[in-house]
Amino acid sequence: MGNIKWIFVLYSFGAILSMALVGIAIALRNIPLVILFLVLLFVVMGFGFKTKKKMRDHGLL
Repeated sequence: MGNIKWIFVLYSFGAILSMALVGIAIALRNIPLVILFLVLLFVVMGFGFKTKKKMRDHGLL
């Protein structure tokens, strides 16, 4: 567990931030922001999974 992949830490913080922003947008009752932050969440998580697959295929994980 001593080998941290910092790119995945950044992706996870980006996803957490997107989820929090969705909650804030819901509290503000701003539907366009909710949709924007949900799209951002899917994009960040997609890049994370894509990076993980690429690293696994190259034997880096």
